[in-house]
Amino acid sequence: MTIKKRGLDGMRRRDVLALTQGLIGAVSLGACFGATPSHAAPITFTEASCGDKSLANQKILVAYASKYGSTGGVAEAIGQALCRKGATVDILLMKNVTDLSAYQGVVVGSPVYMGKWLPEAVDFMKSHAEVLRRIPLACFLVCMTLHEPTPENMAKALAYLDPVLKAVPDIKPVGLGAFAGALDYSHLSWATKQIMKSKGSPEGDFRDWKAIRAWAEASALANPVRLGAAASHWRHGA
Repeated sequence: MTIKKRGLDGMRRRDVLALTQGLIGAVSLGACFGATPSHAAPITFTEASCGDKSLANQKILVAYASKYGSTGGVAEAIGQALCRKGATVDILLMKNVTDLSAYQGVVVGSPVYMGKWLPEAVDFMKSHAEVLRRIPLACFLVCMTLHEPTPENMAKALAYLDPVLKAVPDIKPVGLGAFAGALDYSHLSWATKQIMKSKGSPEGDFRDWKAIRAWAEASALANPVRLGAAASHWRHGA
């Protein structure tokens, strides 16, 4: 009886393709987690509103980009914190936002992949630059580097925003934030998961909800007086 060995040469073409795709996704990892694998589990992207809808002069948009949902959780926590400070807040995926005219303040956030904000987040800033330069804007990023929140890692994470701000020099954010994210291996392809494990990338939710809420509550957007002034500024076309 002849026993056929099934090494790399004996693999079916579709097996080789599947493994190659997984490895390509894993090789794309940057300083912050940034693979593009097939999803093994469904992902929910948060969209919600909160606050008193009658307060039209204190309305804030929290717009975010996300791949695996972790950034949506951060966006929701920021929005809820601003609501508790008296604002009306919409939390939306930025791809679903077309008009900023109803808002007196905006928060824009994205995860960092391959050392950069997601392209759609940069495009959002560029396409809405005329409005964003005239009203209070805060920006945040989510990055797995911050699962160890050392001063060095914080400085490294915030530096990922430098190219974004250089791309829109007329926009001057009133606040910048950087937060750890969450890594769920069930959202990764098999090949990517194995490589992440070999690299010692920790699985888990490292989002510091207390720090996220504190950042939002301390921001200029949590100040109703400033938002009211922004509304007046906007109405008069200044």
